Amino acid sequence: MNRRLAVRGIVMHDGKLLCAQLKPYNEFISGGHWCVPGGGVDEGEDIIAALHREMIEETAIEPVIGELLFVQQFEHGGSEHLEFFFHITNGADYLNIDLAKTSHGVEEIEQIAFIDASAETVLPIFLTTEPIAEHIAARAPAKIFNFLTKGN
Repeated sequence: MNRRLAVRGIVMHDGKLLCAQLKPYNEFISGGHWCVPGGGVDEGEDIIAALHREMIEETAIEPVIGELLFVQQFEHGGSEHLEFFFHITNGADYLNIDLAKTSHGVEEIEQIAFIDASAETVLPIFLTTEPIAEHIAARAPAKIFNFLTKGN
């Protein structure tokens, strides 16, 4: 089974989570739902460097990368996915994102905004139920979500 590594940025401001609503642009992205910014780690790329690159590609804003908050492991489309979610500590810098200044945000992102994650469809679903702000404030250790089917 192939493994795909990805990184995601958790950006909070006034209790809301920065999320992008994606346009349908390939066989894996159907669009409509919200997700936090991020993407795939290139082969041989450091995960922090990958997150830095992805945040700039999708927001055109320089991230200040903090603690690892969550790790998610799941199977989709015959591949194993392993995702690392890091706290981006400069949340106020993301209040006015101009997708036209991004490298590919206009093509991939319908809209990007701070939203109440508990009131929207956000993927992965644990982002709608986890007390993210409290997790950050408590400096809690990273929480692992394993959604692999048994036997894998």
